[in-house]
Amino acid sequence: MALAGSTVWRWVLIGIGLVTLGLAAPTLWAIAKTGSGYKAKLLCSAVFVSGRSLESVLAEDVSVDGYESLRWFSQHIDRGKREVRASLFGLAGQRAVYRDGLGCTLTDYGLQAPLRIAPVGRANNPNPDRATLLWPQGERVELEALPGDVDAAQLSHAIDAAFDEPDPNCLRRTRALVVVYRGRIVAERYAAGFDAAMPLLGWSMSKTALNLLTGALVKRGQVSLDDAASMPPWRNPGDPRAAISVDDLLRMSSGLRFDEDYSDELSDVVTMLFRSPDSGGFAADKPLLHQPGSHWHYSSGDSDILSAALRHRASDLETYQTSPRNLLFEPLGMESAVFETDASGSIVGSSFMYASARDWARLGLLFLRNGVWEGERVVPEGWVEYSLRPTPGSQGGRHGAHIWLKLRSSLDSNAPQFPEDAFFMQGHEHQIVAMIPSRDLVIVRLGLTRCPNAWDHASALTPIAAAFPAVEN
Repeated sequence: MALAGSTVWRWVLIGIGLVTLGLAAPTLWAIAKTGSGYKAKLLCSAVFVSGRSLESVLAEDVSVDGYESLRWFSQHIDRGKREVRASLFGLAGQRAVYRDGLGCTLTDYGLQAPLRIAPVGRANNPNPDRATLLWPQGERVELEALPGDVDAAQLSHAIDAAFDEPDPNCLRRTRALVVVYRGRIVAERYAAGFDAAMPLLGWSMSKTALNLLTGALVKRGQVSLDDAASMPPWRNPGDPRAAISVDDLLRMSSGLRFDEDYSDELSDVVTMLFRSPDSGGFAADKPLLHQPGSHWHYSSGDSDILSAALRHRASDLETYQTSPRNLLFEPLGMESAVFETDASGSIVGSSFMYASARDWARLGLLFLRNGVWEGERVVPEGWVEYSLRPTPGSQGGRHGAHIWLKLRSSLDSNAPQFPEDAFFMQGHEHQIVAMIPSRDLVIVRLGLTRCPNAWDHASALTPIAAAFPAVEN
């Protein structure tokens, strides 16, 4: 009887274990798919868009500072097909495919759905004189002689500090730093393995590029701020989400529920970027928690809904997918810039734009020049003013229309204050473009900073800004 009883209990425990595993299986599978998607996507873009070596990406980007578990995910790169596959012991695999002009797109998702990608190709008319023309018209820079009103010693010290690693156990990994004063690059530096031509991921700085793309379409009369976003899930009669406008999305005031937590593999933002074939459609399916326009909530979902809404207004897929290049990148001479798409064909406007530090600086300079480039208006008169108007409820007016108006308080309470008129593009892992009208200054910092408190924008960038005098209006 005792033996029989132990056998019964053994089978009961096995049964409980199987039930528990069955309940946990969907969660574990989703986490594994996220890992495969993240590794495939980041490797593909780093190798085929940035042109980095596979060894350097594996050694840093997908294996350190909390990402050590990605070492368990295998990867296979097919350079002929220009694609990367990743999986966990052969399971939960995902694939990222590179296309000229559109970078890398995650596909598979277990469905083998075809990629909706138009034949974008490369830039239409590359400038043959770029090497000889001074930046921003070309790529030549003259760093030997700083303007006389710049504190050269302070600037040099501040740039050294930005690349220093004061804590070997908590690395900053600054990869690129560019300083633009009075419309010219006056200082720049790159970490080993990176250079002035290399496109790097901006993460959420992509949102501000989406702002400018939207503005360019508004200038052409193709979009209005008052337009309803009109996503397919909202078209049923009586759906309150139908009231969400382009302006609401730019100001992240759609009222939709969206979980913006990058530390949770099951959060909305992680699912949208690394497990969903249709980022805008995924976010548009979320329920409404607040009346549109009444509540600010930082949401990458709003950005990707906006991007998808712009697609619905385009005459065809190719026109839509080439719009960043034709309306923004080529007019500014941003030959390195790429806005990547999801598998449905929509631009991932929340997160996946790559550009060199110099090209990110060009976007910053466009803002300082009030949306005018080489005498040509890129966005409508008043667009920059609109973008910099604080959105009600955005943590004390910290956010405008897809652009930041204030930095978080410095970790160093004794640090000097950043100029009050500054505004910013900011992205995950401490990417930033700081624009300071009172000093006619743009500062770009790109890196891979994941360790908490390793980098502080205010403490690191304020000494750079302080090396430059205020300019007369």
